[in-house]
Amino acid sequence: MRFSRNQDRITALREEAEERDARRRAEAEGLPYLDLGVATVDPDALTLVPEERERRAKAAPVELKEKRLKLAVYSPKLKEAEELVEDLGAKGYEVDLVVSSERGLEAVWGRYLKEPAATSRRKEIVSEAILDEARFIEIQQKVKSTAGALQLLNQLKEAPTGELIESIWGAALVLEASDVHLEPRAEKEATIRFRIDGMLKEIGEIPIEQAKLLTNRIKLFSNLKLNVTDAPQDGRFTIGSSLGDIEVRTSIVPAEFGEAVVTRILNPKSIALDMPNLGFRHDDEKIISTVLKRPNGMILVTGPTGEGKTTTLYAFLKRVKTSALKIITVEDPIEYHLSGIEQTEIDPETGYTFVAGLRSILRQDPDIILVGEVRDLETAEVAIHAALTGHLVFSTLHTNNASGAIPRLVDLGVKPGVIGPALALIVAQRLVRRLCPYCRQVFNIEELTRVKFEQFLKTLPRRVASASLNRELKIYRAGKGCDRCDEGYRGRIGIFEILEAGSYLDLLMKQGATETEIEEAARKKGMITIQEDGILKVLQGITSLEEIERASGPINWLEPLSSLK
Repeated sequence: MRFSRNQDRITALREEAEERDARRRAEAEGLPYLDLGVATVDPDALTLVPEERERRAKAAPVELKEKRLKLAVYSPKLKEAEELVEDLGAKGYEVDLVVSSERGLEAVWGRYLKEPAATSRRKEIVSEAILDEARFIEIQQKVKSTAGALQLLNQLKEAPTGELIESIWGAALVLEASDVHLEPRAEKEATIRFRIDGMLKEIGEIPIEQAKLLTNRIKLFSNLKLNVTDAPQDGRFTIGSSLGDIEVRTSIVPAEFGEAVVTRILNPKSIALDMPNLGFRHDDEKIISTVLKRPNGMILVTGPTGEGKTTTLYAFLKRVKTSALKIITVEDPIEYHLSGIEQTEIDPETGYTFVAGLRSILRQDPDIILVGEVRDLETAEVAIHAALTGHLVFSTLHTNNASGAIPRLVDLGVKPGVIGPALALIVAQRLVRRLCPYCRQVFNIEELTRVKFEQFLKTLPRRVASASLNRELKIYRAGKGCDRCDEGYRGRIGIFEILEAGSYLDLLMKQGATETEIEEAARKKGMITIQEDGILKVLQGITSLEEIERASGPINWLEPLSSLK
């Protein structure tokens, strides 16, 4: 203990001697002295210069106000430092030199350029200044559409990085964007795009130097390495705001003209929806509610990436959640935090994979389990075993339709004999844009087309007759857009197909039925396809025929939409 205290004192004395030496050198050069051990360092300034060059020059930019830059140096006479000052001056920066100790410079480099800690998945809370309430209200007043966001961005091309990032994410939240893309497109410019209702919209361009500062600020928020620009990095952070905490997932990849950044905004509003608002018809909701009351079985939600599968699963969890049930999830990553539910996140680096997590949580005596995705045979087998032994299991699978989920499980290596007894329900889904009710236009159809729609309705199961349809068969298309929408659309809704398992499925599995045979049998039992559900939503005035064809392919019994006026 005495040796340790002596060592600490020796270290402290050595550090004090370094700082005294720095003060003497500063006085000799006629420059201010700065103790970097206690000084506040501006990250935007620090990241102007690559780490390797900062170390060679024994220098660090520590403060940036417009084009005035404070540069801490060990010695202004060092050749590399003189070259750095000259280069910064050539770029238009007015450089103010201060003298610091080498120890202080090391502390600065270590503070911002160190390897992230082992807990790199922890959330970083962004200052509430990022979305100051007064500033957000101002953004809401200015940004009513993508055109408003473009105008706002054009006013910020010389703005500080903090103001720019505040405005971009504020506008993204106002427009309910799911993703913000920052894409270097040329040597001097970068493009910002928002994904709104599934469609990418260009918001504007900013200078490439401003884009680099913005990228580095995002890296800091996301606990990523600032000095790594040639390899992909993933992270996440939380925006603290007057709207509540909003999770943001970050993905950065190297591109031709710099680093391309995509941040996904996980707004809690998107999981505050009940099943009707997600797009489930009343008759489908009754089927799902009945299945959710079962004590065991597997419920799969299928569809491509980005089609709302996780949101649907969360809606199911909210429907079944009670204090009498223990619900545990294993996700990649946890997208939304739900109260009253134990949520875990996979971490392959520590061996916590889907299958390892699933095996672990089965020892926690759960009633209901959510597995983020069935990706391999091991996960599929453990999940199916859990469904067969008294657990209700929710998961997702990447297939195009409901009947395709069964051959997919067989392709993974699951024995066909256990699939039928384990499955309770398969939901396939897509997302389509909602028509703006304020500017939508009537889609005039000829009498022959009207007859085709009437014939279509006659082919549907009897249970669908209860759907709220426009009996006049009035169809709408997107309008030119108004101050309440974006090009005639606002928001999205799901279109679904629901395959309810039963004894017929067990028989089909024993017979080695194909996907087509499974679909035909399910349709005889009352299943309607994703496209048919979409057409019903067209007849309800919710969406357009163009959206249904975009999401599900051509409607083979309907003439080309271009011929319909």
